[in-house]
Amino acid sequence: MNLNPNQLTDYANTFITVLIDYSPKIISAFLILFVGLYVIRLINRFIRKLMIKRDLDPTLTKFLADILLWVLRVLLFVTFISNLGIETSSFVAILGAMGLAVGLSLQGSLSNFAGGMLIILFKPFKVNDTIEAQGVTGTVSEIQIFVTKLITANNQTIFIPNGSLSNGNIINYSLQKIRRADLTIAISYDTDIKKVKEIITAIFKNNPKVLQTPAPVVSVKNLTDSAIQLAVRPWATNEDFWDVYADTLESCKLAFDAAGIVTQPYVRESTKDNS
Repeated sequence: MNLNPNQLTDYANTFITVLIDYSPKIISAFLILFVGLYVIRLINRFIRKLMIKRDLDPTLTKFLADILLWVLRVLLFVTFISNLGIETSSFVAILGAMGLAVGLSLQGSLSNFAGGMLIILFKPFKVNDTIEAQGVTGTVSEIQIFVTKLITANNQTIFIPNGSLSNGNIINYSLQKIRRADLTIAISYDTDIKKVKEIITAIFKNNPKVLQTPAPVVSVKNLTDSAIQLAVRPWATNEDFWDVYADTLESCKLAFDAAGIVTQPYVRESTKDNS
């Protein structure tokens, strides 16, 4: 196809005319886009500070702020394309159809979103709580829209989908202020039980991190073929729990050695003691 100079001139003039006619819309649309993004950031910061000032739960603050951020971005995008001259009604219809298709293909993500909402509403745990769920234990670092972020004791980061997390069993170790250590010490049948109980009771009294209310317990848990199993159960605050756990075992071993008491290897029984 051969174009003569007159046709090229006509096309160029038409392009320039259209560009001039639409340039105000294009400029205003991009101006609205850039200003809108800046305003959204300011609104998001203001809302976060306001919720923090009102002493709202940090988990709820971040979750609501993230949702607000994406809602404002969607509204800004619709305003942007509207100023470009694109019919928003047809766009919304297309967006709705796309949303349905995406929703069907991302059912897992929607389940995680719903799970996040349930966690925020019912608060089985919050940020900085130590929980056990889905076979892992860690401190809650962040509750995001789709996943919950845990930091383990050895500083590993674990992301658990909110859908499975909200539908599974959750052990919250931080919900109560104090916690009991459930230890089992096995001694031989030749050992004086009362003497062992006196030694362990003295260890509890000499450890300032062991709470005396509720009172720590030392009792016979089970009589096996090879040993007498003692249930050793001191109470401690959440902050001191692992110190009490380790100190009790170490102090018992040292005290038993000094008293000539022989401990037996402990074999865990299949039946759990939940008392």
